[in-house]
Amino acid sequence: MSAVPAIAAPALRVDYLDDAPERVLADPHTLAVFGFGARAPQHDDPRYLRVRLEPFGAAPLECWRTDAPVARGREDGIAWATSGALLFGALELDEAGDVGATAERAYRRLRAFVAARGFPHLLRVWNYLDAITEGEGDGERYRVFCVGRARGLGAHDPGTLPAATAIGRVDGVRRLQVYWLAARAPGTPVENPRQMSAYRYPRQYGPQPPSFARAMLPPSAAMPLLLSGTAAIVGHQSQHPDCVRAQIDETLRNFDALLAAARRHRPELPPAFGPATRLKAYVREAGELQAVQAELARRLPGVPCLLLHAAVCRRELRIEIDGTHA
Repeated sequence: MSAVPAIAAPALRVDYLDDAPERVLADPHTLAVFGFGARAPQHDDPRYLRVRLEPFGAAPLECWRTDAPVARGREDGIAWATSGALLFGALELDEAGDVGATAERAYRRLRAFVAARGFPHLLRVWNYLDAITEGEGDGERYRVFCVGRARGLGAHDPGTLPAATAIGRVDGVRRLQVYWLAARAPGTPVENPRQMSAYRYPRQYGPQPPSFARAMLPPSAAMPLLLSGTAAIVGHQSQHPDCVRAQIDETLRNFDALLAAARRHRPELPPAFGPATRLKAYVREAGELQAVQAELARRLPGVPCLLLHAAVCRRELRIEIDGTHA
């Protein structure tokens, strides 16, 4: 296990790179690298994570870099890396027939790990699970996952929740994958005035509202705005269930409102997506991937966007987008 470096000011840069993992990981400032799809390269470095969501078209690596040398290791099934100011961590657990109990177990381990390492403030979390909308009523897998996640997080102030994404894989493997970015200092959660805060959703969406903020401003201007999974929801209701292009329009309107809300805290943030933005679009229907790619290229010229075939957490939602913005 490497020694933990001295604490530095938080800094993070996110890039999509057409490169080999070993070359990217050779940089001592690399905090994490992600390969997407079943054909993604293998690598045993704790900073490298394979995400089994199939990409459409080019499949670049997603790379997180900091301005300080990174230490890394594995501990009790958790892969981790730290710059001294930021902590990346990842764990995977077999569901053993109960996604709720698995989520609770994962989040208890996550919470204990970041606290023990001195990074108690979660900034961003990703959750990937198979068949996210399988099941009916409160037995739907996403609803059961939300109950388990909340139990694992324990008592908390909803106003301190991290930005997050929960997306369904379509590979049939009942294994929960969770990874995160945590810091020594808290960020500033940002909510969208066009949307009800997810943690305030009414009972019709399940016994436990989702536990996340719409975005997170990290504790340093040297880091991008961290955008949660965002879809065509206004208030708490899904919009345009039969039209993916209309859902893209609504999603981008939500991002406009979210950026405006974030700029009230950090006015130097650009008011619109641009070349320094990095987006991932999760598309439910494989047959719509090409149309989504063309529409996003038209609506967001010059904005790097990785398209992934994945199931969104509501059956009527055809697309969800997350990413970073600077």
